Amino acid sequence: MKLRFEFNKTKRRPTFRRLLKTSGVKLENKLKNRQLKQQNVAKKQRKEQKKLRQAVKDAAIRTPRPLETYRKRPGEGEEEEDEFLETLPTDMMEDDDLQQMTAMARHASFITRDLSSCGPVHGEKKRSSEVVRSYEKVPRKMARTEEKEVIHLLPIKDKTGVIPQSVERGGTLSIDPEEEEEEEAADESEELENGKTELTAEQREQLRAQKINQRKLMIAGLGSAIISDPFSNMKRVKELRGMLMESDPSVAVTVRKLVMVSLMEIFKDIAPTYRIRPLTTAEKAAKVKKETQRLREFEEGLVSQYKFYLEDLEQTIKDWKQKKRKRSQAVGFQSYRSLAEVAVRCLCELLLALPHFNFHNNIIVILVPLMNDPARKVSEMCCDAFRKLFQQDKLGGASLAAVRVVSGLVKSLNYNVRPEVLRTLLSLRIKEVEVKKDVEATAPTKKFMNNKEKKKNLSRMQRKWKKAEEKLEKELLEAEASESKEKKIKLHTETLNIVFLIYFRILKKAQKSVLLPAVLEGLANFAHLINLEFFDDLLNVLQSLIQSGDLTSRESLHCIQTVFTILSGQGDVLNIDPLTFYSQLYRMLLRLHAGAPNDDISIVLRCLDAMLTRRKKQVTLQRAMAFVKRLSTLSVHVLPNASVGILAANRATMHSFPKCDFLLDNEVQGSGFYLPELDEPEHCNAQNTALWELHTLQRHYHPVVRQFAAHLSQGAPSEGSAALRVELSRRSPVELFHDYSVKDMTFNPPVAPPGTKKKVGKPNTPSDSSDERICDRSSINKVSYIKALFYFLLKMFPHLQNHIFNK
Repeated sequence: MKLRFEFNKTKRRPTFRRLLKTSGVKLENKLKNRQLKQQNVAKKQRKEQKKLRQAVKDAAIRTPRPLETYRKRPGEGEEEEDEFLETLPTDMMEDDDLQQMTAMARHASFITRDLSSCGPVHGEKKRSSEVVRSYEKVPRKMARTEEKEVIHLLPIKDKTGVIPQSVERGGTLSIDPEEEEEEEAADESEELENGKTELTAEQREQLRAQKINQRKLMIAGLGSAIISDPFSNMKRVKELRGMLMESDPSVAVTVRKLVMVSLMEIFKDIAPTYRIRPLTTAEKAAKVKKETQRLREFEEGLVSQYKFYLEDLEQTIKDWKQKKRKRSQAVGFQSYRSLAEVAVRCLCELLLALPHFNFHNNIIVILVPLMNDPARKVSEMCCDAFRKLFQQDKLGGASLAAVRVVSGLVKSLNYNVRPEVLRTLLSLRIKEVEVKKDVEATAPTKKFMNNKEKKKNLSRMQRKWKKAEEKLEKELLEAEASESKEKKIKLHTETLNIVFLIYFRILKKAQKSVLLPAVLEGLANFAHLINLEFFDDLLNVLQSLIQSGDLTSRESLHCIQTVFTILSGQGDVLNIDPLTFYSQLYRMLLRLHAGAPNDDISIVLRCLDAMLTRRKKQVTLQRAMAFVKRLSTLSVHVLPNASVGILAANRATMHSFPKCDFLLDNEVQGSGFYLPELDEPEHCNAQNTALWELHTLQRHYHPVVRQFAAHLSQGAPSEGSAALRVELSRRSPVELFHDYSVKDMTFNPPVAPPGTKKKVGKPNTPSDSSDERICDRSSINKVSYIKALFYFLLKMFPHLQNHIFNK
């Protein structure tokens, strides 16, 4: 006992935390045991109550049965039964004995049991165990009922409450009795309509209008619900998209068009301003807030519905192109084209409205082949959409994707595409490429304060803050401006490389195709961005094209413009004298169209600016004077806007070459005489002629032409009475050409109307002479106005000259 006591003494005492822990465990165990006991007691009580209810039920159902049962034979009647009852000795028994015997019979088991059964008297356990065997002996003959498979749908909520819905497999929608009554009424009305005679055309049109109005109201309701709360009503988009499969032939085309346009406007309105990316598995498994989860579900539903909508539009276009007939036959072959045009219009609108959103590249892939479609309307819609896309694309990502697809299309079709496809590339907003990176690097950098200046002007704390601010500004510039600018220049460079690849392939492999004018126009537009490595080869190709003689005047002008745009930009370092191109332009001047389609004059004016004004140090005086003389001759024959542009180009040339004022004198400079038919500007002796055309143009019907002619005839002074107005002198020749255009059949400035006649007074009045002068002036104004209009019409429609003079 002492040893045990000592052992207990040496035992470690439990801590307070351990005691708390053990007490908590004990309490939990006690609670669990108490709960188990309560459950067991409740279970026993339920069993006893169940047995009691079953016993009461059996006692109520059971009735006392006799010891033997007799079956009546068919021949025996009620008489035998009465005789048998009379033979019983009931008269010898008292009433009390009868009641006691009946009571004993009720409590006796041998009386109540069924004697026909073969089991023992006290065999209840065995009888209950053989219940399954007795059921197995019963033949399986059950009434067959048709079981229909029921599909439970989402419920509908209205003012009355929630309405459950279900559909039987192969059956119809189970709805409320009120809706069933409405459907039955509608069916009865349809049966009455079918039973009657056929409807007239007016009645059919009224019925169609009613159906269309119903569909419009449905579309409007769904659309307004989606736009009001897109997060909660994204399922309505699916319902609205289901209306694209309208099966009623009378309204199918109209309803599908309305649904296409409505969904387009809805997606333009609810689409976010960023691209939605798919979630990773880790992001899906992570727990997020309710708002974030709701946003994710909305984005996922939006992307899926937008994808299905684009697939529906694409399928509509494919059905039209393949002339594929649907099984429903709700839309005829003739309506496929109108549906496809609406689908193309919706895709074009989404291309421009959502360039940042998902599936933008897929839309480009669908629309680029349609730019070359034989249907003119579809082709024009797609080309206009891509022109607008190129013009509004500031960063360059969408333009790069479109140019890649266009390049693949041109190559896959072996350059058999429409020129409008390549002319859309002229709208690209490419102004800077990586070629000019060295020029930017040479720009002077910003000078920061020296250490001495900082110490003199700033305190220690101010210098510390200043240093932190400079570091922060540098990081912000690197993060925002420089990165975005570098990315933009990189995208533009890659886009321009693909464009030049298209152009060079056509120049190399398809020089006689219809794409050559568009290629030359594109080269002239982007010539200032061409790399120096391609200059020599490109100049040789353009020179061979011009000398071949297969080009039209417009194509030749584009070649010349490309060459001189290159030489006036980065190509000024090359020691090349393009004398053949000067001679070619000098030869073409008198062959230009002088009538209404005078768009070639604008190209000539751009070429003259690059050939004479920008390259004045490489041009001789003889060449400049020859061009001034031939341009003055051309200005007499063309329309007034072209005359204004050409005279403005002559003014710029005379300012660049002051010695061209020799042409304003009648004196001969040097030997020889002027050869106007010679096509070499260096050898035509232009210094021995005079600009007599200016004297003729001073009587021109256009006031601006008269001003320019008078200005040039006095040597084009910058000051004085003969100087031009500011609005004329500061504009370029190309701008003046477009400002005074006569495409709209209107003069600019407008011609003053003829004056009204005053009443002629009496012959002896002193106002006779003034009235006569007024009449003479009005008649002169009328004649001059008619002459000017007649001359203008002859210039606009030169083919009428022969017809008028023959008459």
